[in-house]
Amino acid sequence: MNATATHPSRAPWNRGRLTGQKAPLRLHEIYAIRVRLQLAGRKRDLALFNLAIDSKLRACDLLNLRVQDVVHGTQVASRAIVMQQKTQRPVQFEITEQTRRALTEWIAQSKLATDDHLFPGRSRVARHLTTRQYARVVHRWVREIGVDDTNYGTHSLRRTKATLIYRRTHNLRAVQLLLGHTKIESTVRYLGVEVDDALVLAEQTEI
Repeated sequence: MNATATHPSRAPWNRGRLTGQKAPLRLHEIYAIRVRLQLAGRKRDLALFNLAIDSKLRACDLLNLRVQDVVHGTQVASRAIVMQQKTQRPVQFEITEQTRRALTEWIAQSKLATDDHLFPGRSRVARHLTTRQYARVVHRWVREIGVDDTNYGTHSLRRTKATLIYRRTHNLRAVQLLLGHTKIESTVRYLGVEVDDALVLAEQTEI
Protein backbone atom coordinates (compact mmCIF):
# COMPACT_ATOMS: atom_id res chain seq x y z
CA MET A 1 0.00 0.00 0.00
CA ASN A 2 1.35 3.38 -0.93
CA ALA A 3 1.81 5.46 2.23
CA THR A 4 1.78 8.66 0.28
CA ALA A 5 -1.58 10.36 0.56
CA THR A 6 -3.27 11.13 -2.69
CA HIS A 7 -5.07 14.39 -3.26
CA PRO A 8 -7.31 15.44 -6.12
CA SER A 9 -5.45 17.65 -8.53
CA ARG A 10 -6.08 21.34 -7.99
CA ALA A 11 -6.07 24.01 -10.63
CA PRO A 12 -3.18 26.46 -10.20
CA TRP A 13 -4.27 29.70 -8.54
CA ASN A 14 -2.87 31.71 -11.47
CA ARG A 15 -4.44 29.71 -14.30
CA GLY A 16 -5.74 32.10 -16.90
CA ARG A 17 -4.15 35.08 -15.18
CA LEU A 18 -1.22 37.23 -16.21
CA THR A 19 1.43 37.20 -13.52
CA GLY A 20 4.71 39.01 -13.01
CA GLN A 21 5.55 42.66 -12.65
CA LYS A 22 2.81 45.12 -13.41
CA ALA A 23 3.58 47.63 -16.13
CA PRO A 24 4.19 51.28 -15.26
CA LEU A 25 1.81 53.83 -16.73
CA ARG A 26 2.92 55.72 -19.83
CA LEU A 27 2.85 59.49 -19.99
CA HIS A 28 -0.27 59.70 -22.15
CA GLU A 29 -2.05 57.30 -19.79
CA ILE A 30 -1.10 59.45 -16.77
CA TYR A 31 -2.47 62.56 -18.48
CA ALA A 32 -5.63 60.76 -19.60
CA ILE A 33 -6.45 59.49 -16.09
CA ARG A 34 -5.64 62.82 -14.47
CA VAL A 35 -7.79 64.85 -16.88
CA ARG A 36 -10.69 62.42 -16.50
CA LEU A 37 -10.59 62.68 -12.71
CA GLN A 38 -10.34 66.47 -12.85
CA LEU A 39 -13.30 66.84 -15.22
CA ALA A 40 -15.40 64.48 -13.11
CA GLY A 41 -14.58 66.41 -9.92
CA ARG A 42 -13.39 63.24 -8.18
CA LYS A 43 -11.16 65.00 -5.68
CA ARG A 44 -10.27 61.97 -3.57
CA ASP A 45 -9.28 59.90 -6.59
CA LEU A 46 -7.27 62.75 -8.07
CA ALA A 47 -5.39 63.31 -4.80
CA LEU A 48 -4.79 59.57 -4.43
CA PHE A 49 -3.61 59.16 -8.02
CA ASN A 50 -1.26 62.16 -7.96
CA LEU A 51 0.22 61.24 -4.59
CA ALA A 52 0.71 57.61 -5.61
CA ILE A 53 2.69 58.75 -8.66
CA ASP A 54 4.77 61.31 -6.74
CA SER A 55 5.48 59.28 -3.63
CA LYS A 56 6.43 55.99 -5.33
CA LEU A 57 5.26 54.30 -2.13
CA ARG A 58 4.04 50.75 -1.73
CA ALA A 59 0.25 50.54 -1.35
CA CYS A 60 0.45 49.77 2.37
CA ASP A 61 2.60 52.85 3.05
CA LEU A 62 0.56 55.13 0.80
CA LEU A 63 -2.75 54.19 2.40
CA ASN A 64 -1.33 54.49 5.91
CA LEU A 65 -0.42 58.16 5.40
CA ARG A 66 -2.06 60.67 7.71
CA VAL A 67 -2.73 64.34 7.06
CA GLN A 68 0.13 65.32 9.38
CA ASP A 69 2.58 63.35 7.22
CA VAL A 70 2.14 65.73 4.30
CA VAL A 71 0.81 68.93 5.88
CA HIS A 72 3.08 71.34 7.76
CA GLY A 73 1.14 74.06 9.50
CA THR A 74 -1.65 74.92 7.10
CA GLN A 75 0.16 74.04 3.88
CA VAL A 76 0.84 70.77 2.08
CA ALA A 77 4.62 70.38 2.12
CA SER A 78 6.75 70.04 -1.00
CA ARG A 79 8.56 67.05 0.54
CA ALA A 80 7.67 64.36 3.04
CA ILE A 81 9.35 61.45 4.79
CA VAL A 82 7.77 58.23 6.01
CA MET A 83 8.91 54.98 7.59
CA GLN A 84 8.38 52.03 5.28
CA GLN A 85 6.50 49.14 6.82
CA LYS A 86 8.37 46.49 4.82
CA THR A 87 11.94 47.63 5.49
CA GLN A 88 11.50 49.83 8.58
CA ARG A 89 13.66 52.39 6.80
CA PRO A 90 12.71 56.01 6.12
CA VAL A 91 12.11 57.19 2.58
CA GLN A 92 11.60 60.72 1.29
CA PHE A 93 9.48 61.83 -1.61
CA GLU A 94 8.56 65.02 -3.41
CA ILE A 95 5.03 66.43 -3.62
CA THR A 96 4.61 68.40 -6.83
CA GLU A 97 2.51 71.54 -7.10
CA GLN A 98 -0.42 69.82 -8.80
CA THR A 99 -0.43 67.10 -6.14
CA ARG A 100 -0.31 69.69 -3.36
CA ARG A 101 -3.28 71.45 -4.93
CA ALA A 102 -5.23 68.20 -5.25
CA LEU A 103 -4.46 67.23 -1.65
CA THR A 104 -5.45 70.67 -0.34
CA GLU A 105 -8.82 70.47 -2.09
CA TRP A 106 -9.45 66.90 -0.93
CA ILE A 107 -8.53 67.63 2.71
CA ALA A 108 -10.78 70.71 2.73
CA GLN A 109 -13.71 68.92 1.09
CA SER A 110 -13.54 65.91 3.42
CA LYS A 111 -12.80 68.05 6.52
CA LEU A 112 -9.91 65.84 7.59
CA ALA A 113 -8.13 66.53 10.88
CA THR A 114 -4.36 66.38 11.25
CA ASP A 115 -4.31 62.89 12.73
CA ASP A 116 -6.84 61.49 10.24
CA HIS A 117 -5.75 59.13 7.49
CA LEU A 118 -5.51 60.90 4.15
CA PHE A 119 -7.74 58.34 2.49
CA PRO A 120 -10.23 57.07 5.11
CA GLY A 121 -12.14 53.83 4.73
CA ARG A 122 -15.87 53.90 4.09
CA SER A 123 -16.77 52.11 7.31
CA ARG A 124 -15.98 52.85 10.93
CA VAL A 125 -14.04 49.59 11.18
CA ALA A 126 -11.64 50.45 8.35
CA ARG A 127 -9.36 53.30 9.35
CA HIS A 128 -8.24 53.83 5.78
CA LEU A 129 -8.78 52.39 2.32
CA THR A 130 -7.65 48.78 2.17
CA THR A 131 -5.12 47.59 -0.40
CA ARG A 132 -7.91 45.57 -2.04
CA GLN A 133 -10.12 48.65 -2.35
CA TYR A 134 -7.17 50.62 -3.71
CA ALA A 135 -6.48 47.88 -6.27
CA ARG A 136 -10.08 48.06 -7.48
CA VAL A 137 -9.82 51.84 -7.80
CA VAL A 138 -6.62 51.57 -9.86
CA HIS A 139 -8.17 49.01 -12.21
CA ARG A 140 -11.19 51.28 -12.66
CA TRP A 141 -8.97 54.25 -13.55
CA VAL A 142 -7.20 52.23 -16.23
CA ARG A 143 -10.40 50.76 -17.70
CA GLU A 144 -12.02 54.19 -17.86
CA ILE A 145 -9.40 55.44 -20.32
CA GLY A 146 -10.01 52.44 -22.58
CA VAL A 147 -6.90 50.45 -21.63
CA ASP A 148 -6.82 46.74 -20.80
CA ASP A 149 -6.27 46.70 -17.04
CA THR A 150 -4.95 43.14 -16.76
CA ASN A 151 -1.32 44.28 -16.96
CA TYR A 152 -1.76 47.02 -14.37
CA GLY A 153 -2.08 47.16 -10.60
CA THR A 154 -1.19 49.26 -7.57
CA HIS A 155 2.51 48.60 -8.18
CA SER A 156 2.12 50.23 -11.60
CA LEU A 157 1.78 53.59 -9.86
CA ARG A 158 4.81 52.92 -7.65
CA ARG A 159 6.88 52.03 -10.69
CA THR A 160 5.68 54.82 -13.00
CA LYS A 161 7.77 57.83 -11.96
CA ALA A 162 10.76 55.68 -11.00
CA THR A 163 10.77 54.15 -14.49
CA LEU A 164 10.49 57.57 -16.16
CA ILE A 165 13.37 58.91 -14.06
CA TYR A 166 15.55 55.94 -14.93
CA ARG A 167 14.81 56.20 -18.65
CA ARG A 168 15.71 59.89 -18.64
CA THR A 169 18.83 59.70 -16.44
CA HIS A 170 19.96 56.05 -16.26
CA ASN A 171 20.82 56.88 -12.65
CA LEU A 172 20.09 53.67 -10.76
CA ARG A 173 21.40 55.01 -7.47
CA ALA A 174 18.95 57.93 -7.54
CA VAL A 175 16.05 55.59 -8.28
CA GLN A 176 17.21 53.24 -5.52
CA LEU A 177 17.03 56.08 -2.99
CA LEU A 178 13.64 57.24 -4.22
CA LEU A 179 12.17 53.74 -3.97
CA GLY A 180 13.74 53.09 -0.59
CA HIS A 181 15.48 49.91 -1.72
CA THR A 182 18.30 48.64 0.49
CA LYS A 183 20.17 47.01 -2.42
CA ILE A 184 20.85 48.26 -5.93
CA GLU A 185 20.14 44.74 -7.19
CA SER A 186 16.55 45.12 -6.01
CA THR A 187 16.22 48.29 -8.06
CA VAL A 188 17.66 46.61 -11.14
CA ARG A 189 15.14 43.77 -10.88
CA TYR A 190 12.31 46.15 -10.04
CA LEU A 191 12.87 48.34 -13.08
CA GLY A 192 13.49 45.35 -15.32
CA VAL A 193 16.83 46.73 -16.48
CA GLU A 194 17.89 44.51 -19.37
CA VAL A 195 21.08 43.89 -21.29
CA ASP A 196 19.96 46.39 -23.94
CA ASP A 197 19.96 49.14 -21.31
CA ALA A 198 23.51 48.20 -20.29
CA LEU A 199 24.65 48.19 -23.93
CA VAL A 200 23.15 51.62 -24.54
CA LEU A 201 25.05 52.98 -21.53
CA ALA A 202 28.25 51.33 -22.76
CA GLU A 203 27.84 52.82 -26.23
CA GLN A 204 27.42 56.28 -24.74
CA THR A 205 30.63 55.98 -22.72
CA GLU A 206 33.82 56.78 -24.59
CA ILE A 207 37.22 56.11 -23.05
